[in-house]
Amino acid sequence: MTAIANRYEFALLFDVQNGNPNGDPDAGNTPRVDPETGHGLVTDVCLKRKIRNHVALAKEGAEGFNIYVQEKAVLNRTNEMAYKAFDLTPDTKGKKLPKKLEDAQKVTGWMCANFYDIRSFGAVMTTEINCGQVRGPVQLAFATSVDPILSQEVSITRMAVTNEKDLEKERTMGRKHVVPYGLYVAHGFISAPLAEKTGFSDEDLDLLWNALINMFEHDRSAARGMMSSQKLFVFKHQDKLGNAPAHKLFDLIDIKRAAGSEGPARSFKDYTVTVGQAPAGVEIIEKL
Repeated sequence: MTAIANRYEFALLFDVQNGNPNGDPDAGNTPRVDPETGHGLVTDVCLKRKIRNHVALAKEGAEGFNIYVQEKAVLNRTNEMAYKAFDLTPDTKGKKLPKKLEDAQKVTGWMCANFYDIRSFGAVMTTEINCGQVRGPVQLAFATSVDPILSQEVSITRMAVTNEKDLEKERTMGRKHVVPYGLYVAHGFISAPLAEKTGFSDEDLDLLWNALINMFEHDRSAARGMMSSQKLFVFKHQDKLGNAPAHKLFDLIDIKRAAGSEGPARSFKDYTVTVGQAPAGVEIIEKL
């Protein structure tokens, strides 16, 4: 497949209602927050996980669209498949790539060709069975909420018990953390020169847009509440190296409280989103 020929940036607006978009395990799984501003955070790793999960569902069994980083994956076992494809023997003691540059490129290239997330996000595959390192063309920053968020702790009960001896005990109590409402903005970047090295194609790009729009639809849980992608703005450059700085393009998106909206925001309707005029050489595409 031919790699993409244009540079892209994108801005994804998504929201959460009565859920925890990304809990912090170091803080009792409370929603992540910037302690200085009170704005909510969602990590890039969290968003990439949802993209991977969507691709795994949408392209299940399709050649070239496997997922490298997935639950209970044994990476050494996966890396070994690349060596077997070319009848090569991995150096498990020295943990090095094949001595011949051609063989090393074959192994790394095979991983890019067969795994969507390596082709997109890159990967460090320098385990006992070394398949090299790949710098991916698609990168995301932390998503940040438009307004400060309020984290609420809610008590819950469990009526069932684990053992018969506990039948007469009181109900088991538990707690969960939720954000009543939060609108988040995530910024992403796609490099055409890096796409040439991994083989990230226009088909891969279309799949990425589809994943960003639909990744919450099959990620429902009691913990995350109602999460939805609301807007996806794509900035397409004419030149593969780009025609404008990314931060200038992101500044074109203006998010304000809607006229007549009072009190804490509780839905996407409480906001209005406008986009300014794109500079020369850049096209703004509204995907959602």
